[in-house]
Amino acid sequence: MTADTKYPILMVHGMGFRDRKRLCYWGRIPKILEQNGARVFFGGQDSSGSVESNAEQIRQSLDKALSETGAEKVNIIAHSKGGLEARYLISTMGLGDRIATLTTLSTPHNGSLTVDRLLKIPESAVKFGCKAVDVWFKLVGDKNPDTYSAISLFKTSSAEKFNEENPDDPRVYYQSYGFVMNGFFSDITMCIPWLAVYAVEGENDGLLAPRAVEWTNFKGVYKGGGRRGISHCDEVDLRRSYIDINGAGDITDFYLGIISDLKSKGF
Repeated sequence: MTADTKYPILMVHGMGFRDRKRLCYWGRIPKILEQNGARVFFGGQDSSGSVESNAEQIRQSLDKALSETGAEKVNIIAHSKGGLEARYLISTMGLGDRIATLTTLSTPHNGSLTVDRLLKIPESAVKFGCKAVDVWFKLVGDKNPDTYSAISLFKTSSAEKFNEENPDDPRVYYQSYGFVMNGFFSDITMCIPWLAVYAVEGENDGLLAPRAVEWTNFKGVYKGGGRRGISHCDEVDLRRSYIDINGAGDITDFYLGIISDLKSKGF
């Protein structure tokens, strides 16, 4: 498979991490894509910012990618909350003319029923906790951390409003993917949140259930080829190690498949 697409790739990370050269959010994936011909750029947005603030930061990265390559558009691959920021960039900010495709991986397009329940605790307590988290993210480099705004968007009511305000742009090709762990012991780093989501929504990837992430041109739910399944962390190669994707190869092969398919579609 080759990844020399017509348009460069802009990879947009999810919540809780930043794009760093030495500790890349995407593990081995960018290097493998580049070795197969892709031109890869990163969103560079805050790890815990609001969708609005982060989308503006991504816009700057988008401009840089277009300027350096001379391309007219980019293909965006976005994980988790990054997919919402990309959709905001396209719809509310009106940049659909600069974006050829948007591929979202485990993005909470439809909100989380689990978050609905968790946010029933007193709002003052939630805001206090989020402010404490903001202090940490400010220390590690965020320009405008706003954890409360970020997690509030994960409510199903907020997702419904967001979807009404950010419909698909007909100029952009959209596609989405879902993943699930095979059980509590699939990923030690995600076992506790997996249990919480499982109690409310059933199978999930440690954070999100399939119903939450299904969007336009949904490509299905990937469970992995072995007993382990695929966690929210596995989706971006957190461990930098082989994990079987539906018996079709490593997670890096999965991304190569996405890029190769985009190339075959003329993007």
